[in-house]
Amino acid sequence: MKDMNRENIKENIYNFIINFGNMLKRIPRRVKIISIIILILIVICCLIFVGIKESQKQKYVAYNGKNLNESKYPGYKELIDALQEEHPNWTFTLFYTKLDWEEVIANEGHKDNTEYPTNLIPDSSEYPDDWKCKIDKDRTFDNGTWLCASDKAIKYQMDPRNILNDDNIFQFAELAYVEGAQTEEGINEITEGSFLEGDSITEALIQAGKNANLDPYFIASRLIQEQGRNGTVLSRGCEYNNTIVYNPFNINAKGNSQEEIIQNATQYAYEQGWDSLEKALIGGVEFLKEGYINLGQNTLYLQKFDVVNQDDSLYTHQYMQNLLAPQSEASNMKEIYEASDTVDSALNFIIPLYENMPEEISER
Repeated sequence: MKDMNRENIKENIYNFIINFGNMLKRIPRRVKIISIIILILIVICCLIFVGIKESQKQKYVAYNGKNLNESKYPGYKELIDALQEEHPNWTFTLFYTKLDWEEVIANEGHKDNTEYPTNLIPDSSEYPDDWKCKIDKDRTFDNGTWLCASDKAIKYQMDPRNILNDDNIFQFAELAYVEGAQTEEGINEITEGSFLEGDSITEALIQAGKNANLDPYFIASRLIQEQGRNGTVLSRGCEYNNTIVYNPFNINAKGNSQEEIIQNATQYAYEQGWDSLEKALIGGVEFLKEGYINLGQNTLYLQKFDVVNQDDSLYTHQYMQNLLAPQSEASNMKEIYEASDTVDSALNFIIPLYENMPEEISER
Protein backbone atom coordinates (compact mmCIF):
# COMPACT_ATOMS: atom_id res chain seq x y z
CA MET A 1 0.00 0.00 0.00
CA LYS A 2 2.82 2.39 0.93
CA ASP A 3 4.64 1.62 -2.34
CA MET A 4 1.47 2.39 -4.31
CA ASN A 5 1.10 5.76 -2.49
CA ARG A 6 4.71 6.64 -3.29
CA GLU A 7 4.15 5.80 -6.97
CA ASN A 8 1.00 7.95 -7.04
CA ILE A 9 2.85 10.90 -5.50
CA LYS A 10 5.71 10.55 -7.98
CA GLU A 11 3.25 10.40 -10.84
CA ASN A 12 1.38 13.49 -9.64
CA ILE A 13 4.60 15.48 -9.28
CA TYR A 14 5.73 14.37 -12.75
CA ASN A 15 2.39 15.38 -14.27
CA PHE A 16 2.51 18.77 -12.52
CA ILE A 17 6.00 19.48 -13.90
CA ILE A 18 4.93 18.49 -17.42
CA ASN A 19 1.75 20.61 -17.26
CA PHE A 20 3.64 23.58 -15.80
CA GLY A 21 6.23 23.34 -18.56
CA ASN A 22 3.55 23.21 -21.23
CA MET A 23 1.86 26.25 -19.70
CA LEU A 24 5.12 28.22 -19.84
CA LYS A 25 5.54 27.33 -23.51
CA ARG A 26 2.15 28.90 -24.28
CA ILE A 27 3.06 32.23 -22.57
CA PRO A 28 4.34 34.84 -25.07
CA ARG A 29 8.05 35.62 -24.84
CA ARG A 30 7.43 39.27 -24.00
CA VAL A 31 5.19 38.35 -21.06
CA LYS A 32 7.82 35.91 -19.81
CA ILE A 33 10.48 38.63 -19.82
CA ILE A 34 8.21 41.11 -18.00
CA SER A 35 7.28 38.45 -15.43
CA ILE A 36 10.94 37.64 -14.79
CA ILE A 37 11.77 41.34 -14.39
CA ILE A 38 8.89 41.80 -11.93
CA LEU A 39 10.01 38.73 -10.00
CA ILE A 40 13.59 40.05 -9.81
CA LEU A 41 12.33 43.44 -8.59
CA ILE A 42 10.23 41.75 -5.90
CA VAL A 43 13.25 39.75 -4.72
CA ILE A 44 15.42 42.90 -4.65
CA CYS A 45 12.79 44.82 -2.65
CA CYS A 46 12.50 41.95 -0.18
CA LEU A 47 16.28 41.84 0.26
CA ILE A 48 16.41 45.63 0.79
CA PHE A 49 13.60 45.43 3.38
CA VAL A 50 15.31 42.59 5.23
CA GLY A 51 18.60 44.51 5.14
CA ILE A 52 16.96 47.65 6.59
CA LYS A 53 15.26 45.64 9.34
CA GLU A 54 18.53 43.88 10.15
CA SER A 55 20.43 47.18 10.36
CA GLN A 56 17.87 48.49 12.86
CA LYS A 57 18.23 45.50 15.18
CA GLN A 58 19.92 46.09 18.49
CA LYS A 59 23.09 44.06 18.91
CA TYR A 60 25.79 43.22 21.43
CA VAL A 61 29.46 43.09 20.46
CA ALA A 62 32.44 42.18 22.66
CA TYR A 63 34.84 45.14 22.76
CA ASN A 64 38.37 44.28 21.66
CA GLY A 65 39.97 47.71 21.79
CA LYS A 66 39.69 48.30 18.04
CA ASN A 67 36.04 47.76 17.08
CA LEU A 68 34.50 51.05 18.21
CA ASN A 69 33.90 53.83 15.69
CA GLU A 70 35.19 56.91 17.50
CA SER A 71 33.74 59.40 15.01
CA LYS A 72 30.25 57.91 15.35
CA TYR A 73 30.44 57.37 19.11
CA PRO A 74 32.73 60.15 20.36
CA GLY A 75 34.39 60.02 23.76
CA TYR A 76 33.68 56.37 24.57
CA LYS A 77 36.88 54.61 23.55
CA GLU A 78 39.41 56.48 25.65
CA LEU A 79 37.25 56.06 28.75
CA ILE A 80 36.74 52.31 28.21
CA ASP A 81 40.44 51.82 27.48
CA ALA A 82 41.40 53.62 30.70
CA LEU A 83 39.14 51.30 32.72
CA GLN A 84 40.51 48.26 30.88
CA GLU A 85 44.07 49.28 31.68
CA GLU A 86 43.23 49.80 35.36
CA HIS A 87 41.29 46.51 35.61
CA PRO A 88 42.76 43.95 33.14
CA ASN A 89 40.30 41.19 34.15
CA TRP A 90 37.27 43.27 33.24
CA THR A 91 35.54 42.81 29.88
CA PHE A 92 33.25 45.20 28.06
CA THR A 93 30.28 44.55 25.78
CA LEU A 94 29.15 47.25 23.37
CA PHE A 95 25.35 47.49 23.28
CA TYR A 96 24.23 49.12 20.02
CA THR A 97 20.79 50.43 20.99
CA LYS A 98 20.14 51.86 17.47
CA LEU A 99 18.25 54.67 19.21
CA ASP A 100 18.69 58.38 18.50
CA TRP A 101 20.05 60.20 21.57
CA GLU A 102 17.64 63.15 21.42
CA GLU A 103 14.66 60.85 20.86
CA VAL A 104 15.67 58.83 23.92
CA ILE A 105 15.78 61.97 26.08
CA ALA A 106 12.42 63.15 24.68
CA ASN A 107 10.82 59.84 25.61
CA GLU A 108 12.37 59.79 29.09
CA GLY A 109 11.27 63.38 29.77
CA HIS A 110 7.88 64.30 31.26
CA LYS A 111 4.97 65.15 28.97
CA ASP A 112 1.68 66.97 29.48
CA ASN A 113 -0.43 63.87 28.85
CA THR A 114 1.16 61.63 31.51
CA GLU A 115 0.08 61.59 35.16
CA TYR A 116 3.36 60.41 36.67
CA PRO A 117 6.82 61.52 35.46
CA THR A 118 9.14 58.75 34.30
CA ASN A 119 12.04 60.31 36.23
CA LEU A 120 12.09 61.98 39.64
CA ILE A 121 14.80 63.75 41.65
CA PRO A 122 14.82 64.51 45.41
CA ASP A 123 13.33 67.85 46.45
CA SER A 124 16.68 69.15 47.65
CA SER A 125 18.84 72.24 47.23
CA GLU A 126 21.69 69.85 46.43
CA TYR A 127 20.55 69.79 42.81
CA PRO A 128 20.56 72.70 40.33
CA ASP A 129 17.28 74.55 39.81
CA ASP A 130 17.31 73.65 36.12
CA TRP A 131 17.09 69.96 37.09
CA LYS A 132 13.35 70.50 37.72
CA CYS A 133 11.20 69.89 34.64
CA LYS A 134 9.45 72.94 33.21
CA ILE A 135 5.99 71.34 33.13
CA ASP A 136 5.66 70.58 36.85
CA LYS A 137 8.27 72.91 38.39
CA ASP A 138 7.80 72.66 42.19
CA ARG A 139 4.94 70.16 42.17
CA THR A 140 5.86 67.20 44.37
CA PHE A 141 5.30 63.50 43.69
CA ASP A 142 5.40 60.11 45.39
CA ASN A 143 5.55 60.78 49.16
CA GLY A 144 5.84 64.54 48.68
CA THR A 145 9.65 64.73 48.63
CA TRP A 146 10.27 64.18 44.91
CA LEU A 147 10.23 66.50 41.90
CA CYS A 148 9.90 65.86 38.17
CA ALA A 149 13.35 65.70 36.52
CA SER A 150 14.24 67.97 33.60
CA ASP A 151 15.73 66.88 30.30
CA LYS A 152 19.06 68.35 31.40
CA ALA A 153 19.12 66.16 34.51
CA ILE A 154 18.13 63.10 32.49
CA LYS A 155 20.85 63.75 29.91
CA TYR A 156 23.49 64.03 32.61
CA GLN A 157 22.46 60.80 34.32
CA MET A 158 21.95 58.84 31.09
CA ASP A 159 25.04 59.92 29.15
CA PRO A 160 27.28 56.80 29.28
CA ARG A 161 30.40 58.96 29.16
CA ASN A 162 29.53 60.35 32.61
CA ILE A 163 29.42 56.77 33.91
CA LEU A 164 32.59 55.31 32.35
CA ASN A 165 34.76 55.93 35.40
CA ASP A 166 35.71 54.03 38.56
CA ASP A 167 33.08 55.79 40.68
CA ASN A 168 30.07 55.01 38.49
CA ILE A 169 30.97 52.06 36.24
CA PHE A 170 28.96 49.53 38.24
CA GLN A 171 25.80 51.01 36.73
CA PHE A 172 26.87 49.01 33.67
CA ALA A 173 27.94 45.83 35.47
CA GLU A 174 26.25 42.73 34.11
CA LEU A 175 24.18 41.46 37.04
CA ALA A 176 25.23 37.83 36.79
CA TYR A 177 26.54 35.45 39.44
CA VAL A 178 30.32 35.05 39.06
CA GLU A 179 31.89 32.22 41.04
CA GLY A 180 34.41 33.59 43.53
CA ALA A 181 33.54 37.24 42.86
CA GLN A 182 30.65 37.51 45.33
CA THR A 183 31.34 36.27 48.86
CA GLU A 184 29.61 36.06 52.23
CA GLU A 185 32.27 38.43 53.59
CA GLY A 186 31.23 41.03 51.07
CA ILE A 187 27.55 40.65 51.95
CA ASN A 188 28.34 40.88 55.68
CA GLU A 189 30.33 44.07 55.11
CA ILE A 190 27.53 45.97 53.39
CA THR A 191 24.67 44.58 55.52
CA GLU A 192 26.33 45.16 58.90
CA GLY A 193 24.07 47.33 61.03
CA SER A 194 21.21 47.05 58.53
CA PHE A 195 17.92 45.17 58.58
CA LEU A 196 19.68 42.50 56.47
CA GLU A 197 22.34 41.75 59.06
CA GLY A 198 22.69 38.11 60.10
CA ASP A 199 24.21 34.88 58.83
CA SER A 200 20.89 33.37 57.74
CA ILE A 201 20.04 36.36 55.54
CA THR A 202 23.58 36.42 54.12
CA GLU A 203 23.39 32.74 53.19
CA ALA A 204 19.93 33.28 51.70
CA LEU A 205 21.19 36.15 49.53
CA ILE A 206 24.15 34.11 48.23
CA GLN A 207 21.95 31.10 47.52
CA ALA A 208 19.27 33.21 45.84
CA GLY A 209 21.97 34.70 43.61
CA LYS A 210 23.29 31.28 42.63
CA ASN A 211 19.81 29.89 41.94
CA ALA A 212 18.78 32.82 39.75
CA ASN A 213 22.25 33.49 38.25
CA LEU A 214 22.03 36.98 39.76
CA ASP A 215 24.76 38.98 41.47
CA PRO A 216 24.06 38.68 45.26
CA TYR A 217 25.76 42.04 45.78
CA PHE A 218 23.19 43.56 43.44
CA ILE A 219 20.38 41.93 45.42
CA ALA A 220 21.72 43.32 48.72
CA SER A 221 22.33 46.73 47.15
CA ARG A 222 18.82 46.85 45.68
CA LEU A 223 17.29 45.97 49.06
CA ILE A 224 19.24 48.69 50.87
CA GLN A 225 18.41 51.17 48.09
CA GLU A 226 14.71 50.39 48.43
CA GLN A 227 14.49 50.10 52.21
CA GLY A 228 17.34 52.13 53.66
CA ARG A 229 19.70 50.58 56.18
CA ASN A 230 17.09 50.43 58.92
CA GLY A 231 14.34 49.05 56.73
CA THR A 232 10.74 50.25 56.50
CA VAL A 233 7.34 48.82 57.32
CA LEU A 234 7.55 46.87 54.06
CA SER A 235 10.68 44.99 55.17
CA ARG A 236 9.75 44.77 58.87
CA GLY A 237 6.26 43.49 58.11
CA CYS A 238 2.98 45.29 57.48
CA GLU A 239 -0.58 44.07 58.04
CA TYR A 240 -2.92 43.51 55.15
CA ASN A 241 -6.22 41.60 55.46
CA ASN A 242 -5.21 40.44 58.96
CA THR A 243 -1.93 39.01 57.60
CA ILE A 244 1.59 40.35 58.18
CA VAL A 245 3.26 40.61 54.76
CA TYR A 246 6.68 41.74 53.50
CA ASN A 247 7.77 43.52 50.32
CA PRO A 248 11.45 44.50 50.71
CA PHE A 249 11.89 45.18 46.98
CA ASN A 250 9.05 47.76 47.05
CA ILE A 251 7.37 46.00 44.15
CA ASN A 252 4.26 47.93 43.04
CA ALA A 253 5.02 50.58 45.68
CA LYS A 254 3.62 53.51 43.76
CA GLY A 255 1.22 56.35 44.39
CA ASN A 256 1.08 60.00 45.36
CA SER A 257 0.93 59.56 49.13
CA GLN A 258 2.64 57.38 51.72
CA GLU A 259 -0.66 55.68 52.47
CA GLU A 260 -1.33 54.86 48.82
CA ILE A 261 2.23 53.59 48.28
CA ILE A 262 2.07 51.21 51.26
CA GLN A 263 -1.43 50.06 50.33
CA ASN A 264 -0.38 49.11 46.79
CA ALA A 265 2.84 47.40 47.95
CA THR A 266 1.22 45.39 50.75
CA GLN A 267 -1.65 44.33 48.53
CA TYR A 268 0.84 42.98 46.00
CA ALA A 269 2.76 41.13 48.73
CA TYR A 270 -0.48 39.65 50.09
CA GLU A 271 -1.49 38.42 46.62
CA GLN A 272 1.94 36.76 46.28
CA GLY A 273 1.69 35.06 49.68
CA TRP A 274 4.79 36.81 51.06
CA ASP A 275 4.04 36.32 54.75
CA SER A 276 7.72 36.06 55.76
CA LEU A 277 10.84 38.05 54.86
CA GLU A 278 12.44 34.91 53.42
CA LYS A 279 9.49 34.30 51.07
CA ALA A 280 9.53 37.94 50.02
CA LEU A 281 13.27 37.80 49.28
CA ILE A 282 12.92 34.67 47.16
CA GLY A 283 9.83 35.99 45.38
CA GLY A 284 11.40 39.39 44.81
CA VAL A 285 14.52 37.88 43.26
CA GLU A 286 12.37 35.77 40.95
CA PHE A 287 10.37 38.90 40.03
CA LEU A 288 13.59 40.70 39.11
CA LYS A 289 14.84 37.77 37.05
CA GLU A 290 11.63 37.10 35.14
CA GLY A 291 10.51 40.69 34.82
CA TYR A 292 13.80 42.39 34.02
CA ILE A 293 16.92 40.23 33.65
CA ASN A 294 15.29 37.84 31.18
CA LEU A 295 14.09 40.81 29.12
CA GLY A 296 17.64 42.07 28.60
CA GLN A 297 17.51 44.65 31.40
CA ASN A 298 20.50 43.08 33.09
CA THR A 299 22.33 46.13 34.44
CA LEU A 300 21.31 48.82 36.95
CA TYR A 301 21.30 51.33 34.09
CA LEU A 302 19.04 49.25 31.84
CA GLN A 303 16.58 48.57 34.65
CA LYS A 304 16.19 52.29 35.18
CA PHE A 305 16.22 53.31 31.52
CA ASP A 306 14.26 50.96 29.25
CA VAL A 307 16.26 51.25 26.02
CA VAL A 308 16.13 47.50 25.33
CA ASN A 309 13.44 46.51 22.83
CA GLN A 310 13.66 42.76 23.45
CA ASP A 311 9.98 42.85 24.49
CA ASP A 312 9.09 45.11 21.53
CA SER A 313 8.57 48.15 23.75
CA LEU A 314 10.74 51.02 24.96
CA TYR A 315 10.75 53.53 27.85
CA THR A 316 7.82 51.91 29.66
CA HIS A 317 9.31 49.00 31.62
CA GLN A 318 11.43 50.84 34.20
CA TYR A 319 11.99 49.54 37.71
CA MET A 320 11.95 52.87 39.52
CA GLN A 321 11.25 56.58 39.01
CA ASN A 322 14.27 57.72 41.02
CA LEU A 323 16.65 59.14 38.39
CA LEU A 324 19.61 58.79 40.75
CA ALA A 325 18.96 55.18 41.80
CA PRO A 326 21.48 53.52 39.41
CA GLN A 327 24.24 55.83 40.63
CA SER A 328 23.43 55.15 44.29
CA GLU A 329 23.13 51.38 43.84
CA ALA A 330 26.34 51.26 41.80
CA SER A 331 28.16 52.99 44.64
CA ASN A 332 26.88 50.35 47.09
CA MET A 333 27.93 47.53 44.79
CA LYS A 334 31.41 48.92 44.27
CA GLU A 335 31.79 49.26 48.04
CA ILE A 336 30.91 45.58 48.50
CA TYR A 337 33.35 44.41 45.81
CA GLU A 338 36.14 46.50 47.31
CA ALA A 339 35.37 45.27 50.84
CA SER A 340 35.56 41.64 49.69
CA ASP A 341 38.71 42.33 47.63
CA THR A 342 37.01 41.01 44.48
CA VAL A 343 36.63 44.24 42.51
CA ASP A 344 39.16 42.98 39.96
CA SER A 345 37.33 39.72 39.28
CA ALA A 346 36.30 38.73 35.75
CA LEU A 347 33.33 41.10 35.60
CA ASN A 348 31.59 42.20 32.42
CA PHE A 349 30.17 45.66 31.75
CA ILE A 350 27.51 46.40 29.11
CA ILE A 351 27.97 49.84 27.54
CA PRO A 352 24.98 51.38 25.68
CA LEU A 353 25.76 53.26 22.47
CA TYR A 354 23.33 55.83 21.05
CA GLU A 355 23.11 57.30 17.57
CA ASN A 356 23.93 60.95 16.89
CA MET A 357 25.65 61.54 20.22
CA PRO A 358 27.05 65.07 20.58
CA GLU A 359 30.80 65.34 20.96
CA GLU A 360 30.36 67.30 24.19
CA ILE A 361 29.63 65.16 27.24
CA SER A 362 26.36 66.15 28.94
CA GLU A 363 26.99 68.61 31.79
CA ARG A 364 25.46 68.86 35.22
